[in-house]
Amino acid sequence: MIKSNWDIDQELGLWYYLTGYPGTGGVLRQEPGDFEVVEKADHTYTNGPYLICSLKKINWDQHRAVKAIASGLGISHQRIGFAGTKDKRAVTTQYISIYKKTEDDISKLSIPDIVLTSLGTMQHPIKLGELQGNMFKILIRDIADKSLFSSLENFQKSMSEGIPNYVGYQRFGVRRPVTHLIGLEILKGNFQEAVRVMIGKPGSRMDEHEQEGRACYMDTEDAAQCLHLLPPRLSLERSVLHHLVSNPGDYTGAVLQLPGTLRSMYVSAVQSWIFNTTLSMRMRDGLSLFEPETGDRLIWPDGRTDKTTDATVHAAKVQVKRGKCALALLLPGGTYVPGDGYDDENIQSILQEQGITSQMFEKMSSVLGTTFAGSYRPMLMRTDLSCEVIDDHLLAKFSLPPGQYATTVLRELMKTDPEDMV
Repeated sequence: MIKSNWDIDQELGLWYYLTGYPGTGGVLRQEPGDFEVVEKADHTYTNGPYLICSLKKINWDQHRAVKAIASGLGISHQRIGFAGTKDKRAVTTQYISIYKKTEDDISKLSIPDIVLTSLGTMQHPIKLGELQGNMFKILIRDIADKSLFSSLENFQKSMSEGIPNYVGYQRFGVRRPVTHLIGLEILKGNFQEAVRVMIGKPGSRMDEHEQEGRACYMDTEDAAQCLHLLPPRLSLERSVLHHLVSNPGDYTGAVLQLPGTLRSMYVSAVQSWIFNTTLSMRMRDGLSLFEPETGDRLIWPDGRTDKTTDATVHAAKVQVKRGKCALALLLPGGTYVPGDGYDDENIQSILQEQGITSQMFEKMSSVLGTTFAGSYRPMLMRTDLSCEVIDDHLLAKFSLPPGQYATTVLRELMKTDPEDMV
């Protein structure tokens, strides 16, 4: 185990690397085509009002791509459903559903670097989480330390045995890691402060107009003046500001102008941050990610969960070793609340420190129209990583189930500046 020295890793709860191998270094996404993602799903097509399409996009933010498609079709973005949020600087292929549109409507669309292909119709929309997983093909350029090449086989074996199932950088951002900070304010009902963080908090590598616009809002909270300064590409921020110009002081309404998937992402990012931090605390204190202790949570492939006791911990160790179930951590919410196990006590301490209660999750479920009941997440992720050396570059191929992050695999492999991974 190696401690990460990057400040952002400490901030996001990504305190450690599990493998002791040196990182390759290198850079991701010099070109969008260096990072390819293909969504796996199994849809059954029937007569219905939802048109199912394959969406291939190049270097498009997910929410902005959906809004561009909706605008081109003359509909609300809320009529478009998707199973998972894909990377921006990448070539991604996924499935989306569009309510009451036809193949002919789709054929008339012309959006640069977006290709929509009609596949059929269904009775129900595609919803978040309705996918089998994702396949990745990623080129890491300009490898800094080629010493790992000689031990790639051993590293790949370590990856197949398991690494920490951290929620990756995409959930939080790297140049502006604010998603969970916005979510914390929303959970507490501080919508004005949530908007202030969303619009005003600075990031790295901002151009002059973005820097000026964000600084203006942080200093003055003048929506009209900031709207004049922020560049057009920041369409989500601008939609919030437009609402505030027309409805001064209505910060809740301003947040509700955002797509429902994005609003829910803010709150779920808080749950993800708590998961990462709790997992790192377990590693810090020397507890195993591979073998359960009394009071640990377990999860089975069918979603069933349990908690070990003094009487069951031995049997649990056998079950985990055989791969029948896995160690898990709680993502707290309105329904799932921490118990008295070691990890649960750490989660409870984080919640208390942040001033978060289960009632806050329940209230926001009502306000935002998304359920934040809580859930369980395995501590470990395993992948079928294969690597190919190409000159000074490394081509990595692997697949992951839903809810797991490619950057978590690449972070363990590269051990480099997170800003080189976005």
